[in-house]
Amino acid sequence: MTTGTTPLYEFLRQHAAKDPASFHMPGHKGAGFYQRLGYGDFMKGFFDYDVTEIPGADNLFQTEGVLEEIQEHYRDLYQVENSYLLVNGTSGGIIASILASVRKGGKLVMARNCHKSVFNALTLGDAQPVYAYPEENQEYGISGPVPAAEIARLLDENQDAEAVILPSPNYYGICSDIRAIAEEVHKRGRILIVDQAHGAHLKFFNAHGFDDMPLCAEEAGADLVINSTHKTLASLTQSAVLNRATDRVDKFLLEDKLQAIQSTSPSYILMTSLDINAAILKERGKELITEWGANLNHFYQKAAEIKGLKIMTKFPGLDWSKLNFSLGVPGGEVEQQLMRDHGVFIELFTGDLVMCMTGIGNTREHMDRLLDGLTEISEKPEVQEYLRHRPEKKALSAEGKGQNRAAELYPIPKERCLVPLAEAEGRICASSVIPYPPGIPYLCPGEKFHKEQVEHVKVLRAMGEKVIGVTAEGGVFVGK
Repeated sequence: MTTGTTPLYEFLRQHAAKDPASFHMPGHKGAGFYQRLGYGDFMKGFFDYDVTEIPGADNLFQTEGVLEEIQEHYRDLYQVENSYLLVNGTSGGIIASILASVRKGGKLVMARNCHKSVFNALTLGDAQPVYAYPEENQEYGISGPVPAAEIARLLDENQDAEAVILPSPNYYGICSDIRAIAEEVHKRGRILIVDQAHGAHLKFFNAHGFDDMPLCAEEAGADLVINSTHKTLASLTQSAVLNRATDRVDKFLLEDKLQAIQSTSPSYILMTSLDINAAILKERGKELITEWGANLNHFYQKAAEIKGLKIMTKFPGLDWSKLNFSLGVPGGEVEQQLMRDHGVFIELFTGDLVMCMTGIGNTREHMDRLLDGLTEISEKPEVQEYLRHRPEKKALSAEGKGQNRAAELYPIPKERCLVPLAEAEGRICASSVIPYPPGIPYLCPGEKFHKEQVEHVKVLRAMGEKVIGVTAEGGVFVGK
């Protein structure tokens, strides 16, 4: 822990001095990427670029100048009707999209493994959820795709539902068949929103010869698609792009909801990073995506040679820029050893499954450091001994464990109180309980705490995992 008067600044300076190999968001992976591509001046001029709506700087909520030009660049890049710059992250775009597609008090068909921002939109719009449950990836114990047949069934059973939303890719890179889902949704005259936070890069892999990557949602027929360009591409954290891919959602209504959700003081630094990201993709996209793909293939080839390493390899519908693997030992131990001995920082672990999020800024040297670290860990005597005797089983994962199809939904409590987690069994959840990452609610308002859920949250906290919705003292909000 730092002891200075600027603790965060000191922490970040010390972290940067370690020359970390970043396998977590954001996608640019540090200053080296911007410097390499000729944008070092942008980093030096942060304070000079931190302005407001001065003459010539345009206005985010009525774009007629330079900001309109940036949005046109993204419209061309993604080949959509309209693109909008987001400075409140993909979360803001998701909330605005839902509010523009579902009337107050209406119904929304949504994947149960949606991000917490979708649940926040339900509260803001007083909307009712209809849960679509993803298939389970049995081998790894994580959520798989949401079947098109499940969406069709729910829309037929809930003909007053106005829109559908799901994440694709999910946190682990597994995509749903958006083309098939779009057909079912549009056949019934409804709106399809895709949270493509983790797949802003798919369009460019598709465009530059990687046919084994899933089709991006814009090309697969979705109406509104929200992309976290900061997660895997080169813009700064909290910046994103909302694409209106069809004319099924009223343009002016969507813009009205965006201005209601986004900050009235949008950061020109964030918007400049979106500008630079678009320029990079236009001018050097093919070169950089090809390099990224080659580095990924290098990793998969070498990782296959590491004894005891179980890695999720390419299959249809997998965004294989996400590196998912297990050595059979707790993911927390792998994280600590990679960080301590190799300066490698991962995105997340759940149980023994580790996920490394690659981005446009990762280099071959980063891949080799990760490979060296995994090789070293796999060769430790205690790991080898464990691997010799471990039972055949799927990787442990906390993701999706709360998704009980048979769970009864109760009215969301209007009044709530705080009780110790140990006393929550049998009570109705009043505030989402969310392991973070990945940010997918384990329990949602209106669901009941059962003994299994209470015990599982205790285990997560005992493992040191962050669980939003549980106070530092171990309390949760339930209905009175």
